[in-house]
Amino acid sequence: MAIQFTNSTFDHIDIATSHRDEILLELIDTATTTATRQLEALAIRLAEALAQEARIEPDPAAAQRYAASAGLLKKSRFPFCFAASDRIGKAFRAEIAALGVAAAHVEQLPSHSLAPDLEVDKKLSLLKEGHAIEALHAERFTALNARLGHLLGRDALSAAESPFRAQVVLDAIHEAWCDFEASKAAHHLVYPLLQSENCADFGAIYQALNTILVKRAVLPNLVVPRAEAAKPAPETNDDPVTSRLRTMFSQDSAPGPVKDRPLGGALPTLFHDDQVQVTAARNELLAHIAAIQRSGAGPIGTPSAEEGATLLSHILSTMPAEARSRENLHTIDLLIRVFDAVFRDAGMPPEMKALIGSLQVPVLKATLKDKEFFFSDDHPARRVIDLLGRLAVGWDRKAGANDPLYQTILRSVKRIQSDQRVGSFADALADLEAWVGREESAEMQALASSVVSIVRQEKTRVALKQAKYEVALRVGTGEVAAFVETFLEEKWVTVLTLAYSVKDEKPQAAGNAVKTMDDLCWSVKPKITMEERKELIARLPAIVENLNKWLDAIRWNEPERVKFFDDLAKCHASIVRAPMELSPERQLKLALSVAQKAAERRLARQAGRPPEPQPDEFDRQVKELGRGAWLQFTGKAGMKVKVRLAWVSPLQSHFIFSTAERVEAISISDDDLAKSLRQGRAAVLSLPGFVGRALAEALHADGDASFNDPAAKAA
Repeated sequence: MAIQFTNSTFDHIDIATSHRDEILLELIDTATTTATRQLEALAIRLAEALAQEARIEPDPAAAQRYAASAGLLKKSRFPFCFAASDRIGKAFRAEIAALGVAAAHVEQLPSHSLAPDLEVDKKLSLLKEGHAIEALHAERFTALNARLGHLLGRDALSAAESPFRAQVVLDAIHEAWCDFEASKAAHHLVYPLLQSENCADFGAIYQALNTILVKRAVLPNLVVPRAEAAKPAPETNDDPVTSRLRTMFSQDSAPGPVKDRPLGGALPTLFHDDQVQVTAARNELLAHIAAIQRSGAGPIGTPSAEEGATLLSHILSTMPAEARSRENLHTIDLLIRVFDAVFRDAGMPPEMKALIGSLQVPVLKATLKDKEFFFSDDHPARRVIDLLGRLAVGWDRKAGANDPLYQTILRSVKRIQSDQRVGSFADALADLEAWVGREESAEMQALASSVVSIVRQEKTRVALKQAKYEVALRVGTGEVAAFVETFLEEKWVTVLTLAYSVKDEKPQAAGNAVKTMDDLCWSVKPKITMEERKELIARLPAIVENLNKWLDAIRWNEPERVKFFDDLAKCHASIVRAPMELSPERQLKLALSVAQKAAERRLARQAGRPPEPQPDEFDRQVKELGRGAWLQFTGKAGMKVKVRLAWVSPLQSHFIFSTAERVEAISISDDDLAKSLRQGRAAVLSLPGFVGRALAEALHADGDASFNDPAAKAA
């Protein structure tokens, strides 16, 4: 990251050793104090993470170790906090001493070694997580290293040289855990859990250190461009809903250049506090959720179908002031709309609404950590809710709780509830999609014969459509004789349909049939010059031969065939016998007459052609249908049947619906399906993208001003 200075050159200023050591000691004390204030909350989060690992660990012995460690940390977190504070302070002193500065006495503490493979994994894990934390607070961390370098009379420190890098704290917490936990078998349990959501807020630490240095006049006018400002804005093709969501969340932490304010008596605000405040508010909200779950206060059980999104509403109404950031309020408000849409879904059984509704807290935690839930259809948590919403509609209450579909959904919900991390959604999604894949594979085997037949029919329909189009191009000019027009529309369409149907096996067939049609049309046009008539006479045998070959192929042997060739021969004879040596004026009049008659015929055909129907909302509904969607059809006797879209033809012109037992129920074309929807004989119960449609509905219903003051809405 580029660092800018107000001076044209960087001149190191000699700082007295005693003054420098005094500043370094103050930095150590400030960093230690700022980190220590967060240790109790950190211990609570680690205890919960250990408990979650115990719930999902398949090995009973390992699960017992996780559970025992979680219980120990919950009961005795203050001794752990004391050990961690001591380790962190001494680690900072050791790092300062490693820079060649004798700022304070360094007391060496014994370190704990794990098994060789675990030791390597620990070092790599903490190094990687440390880099991720530093990247999250890159502006403050970079500014701190520049100021430390200036204080020490050298260039800006690299991330690896910084005594306050995140890995120092992570290592200290791991060592403190080993001091605290007497059982060596549990020493390796904590370091994999030291991720940003479970660790200290380094933004606050780096801000406090920069504040001390600016107060001490160490590069007080340092300008640090924000990381976002250094990158060009990515090009997006967002739809209106996504664009509005991006605007909404970008306003929660608006980007902009960050500049230290000059000293003016009071402590300067080194950076915009938005990211620090957002992170702190997020941690406060997570702690609030954990407190509710521990105490059992509020409706934290499985909600009934009538209750709606009461879990999220309770969290919103009881959250402390420190957690009420715009980002948190927007997140909860939008999720309330999503889950309210689940509970309002008329096609979903109440039992399924309750199961999906029980995921309110896990989804909230996932979105607090990753806002891509609102922007990306591929977010694991969003895909789980979308898939559960689609599958839930298809569950038949008569099948009961022992139904395989019910058991699959229940198993996935319990898995997410027991391990409320984003990764648990990915695991549950994999299980759900595997089950769906097995069901669809078995279903396709049952429908195989119908699919083959429909694909063949669709291929013929496509060929017919192309054939009619090619004929219409020639007939539409009005230049073709009337009897030839009739022949092309009634018989040559069949020829072209056959040719296009075998295009894959005989690629030249369609081209030959089209050329034969063009030759026929050319042959019945007036031939004014002797050269044109000679060409007609020379080409006629081949034209007639090709016509007969194709008519034999479609087996047209009726008397009308004889009459057509008789009319064709008379037409050719009249063309050849027409008066010769016409004057230029006569040729022009004849050409104009032919063109006028052609135009009149073309206009007459257009006037008699019915207008093309315009697609309506029901046609659009049909186009949006995807495999797995559920529809309800109503029979003539009023009997309703719920069916699932099992197969869509390659060109989306035909649909096969099956029952929950994989029995083919309805096979219908796109036009007939749109007609059934239009007449109310069919209704769509579920469509893909449940979450996206709920968000679009929420934003559209509330208008632009709805989310401008989330605090007022939550009050």
